[in-house]
Amino acid sequence: MKKLFLLLAALTLSFQAHAASDADNTALTPPQPKLAFLARFSVDLVAPIWELGKTSDLGKRRIIPITGGSFKGPLINGEILNNGADWQTVTADGLAIIDTRYLLKLDDGELVYLQTRGVRYGPPEVMAEVAKGKPVDPSRYTFRLFMNFETASRKYDWLNRAMGVGYAMRLGNAVVYDAYLLN
Repeated sequence: MKKLFLLLAALTLSFQAHAASDADNTALTPPQPKLAFLARFSVDLVAPIWELGKTSDLGKRRIIPITGGSFKGPLINGEILNNGADWQTVTADGLAIIDTRYLLKLDDGELVYLQTRGVRYGPPEVMAEVAKGKPVDPSRYTFRLFMNFETASRKYDWLNRAMGVGYAMRLGNAVVYDAYLLN
């Protein structure tokens, strides 16, 4: 009987601790995300695409050279240097998995490395038009990016801790996207 009493007491204490923990967790809520417009990017893709073909079960690999471009906004302005690429994978159902890396030269000469990861997808007939380089209303497909930055610049050190998101569209030989900082 004493063992049963001790077991019930232990279970009661455990339940009370768990209930108090749940109460503490429900009293607090995570902050709501806020977006701050960073810049509009226009990324030039005028070099030929390298089609590697199906390199894994995930899909077809292709490398799209980034040959330049520009960005302009309230927080940063400058040019995209001719040195990056999108190491893209396209799955059997047409999902493009974006993985870009390129270098930004800000208008004051400072350098910032940018990596984006994201997805582009939509109905097959729409994506076929996008692939041909034709202008397609971006509301007909999804093209979203997540952005990470690296720089040695003291002036732009805040970018090392920044996370960004982009809403993009493919326009012929360019990708255009509006980038927002997550605050």
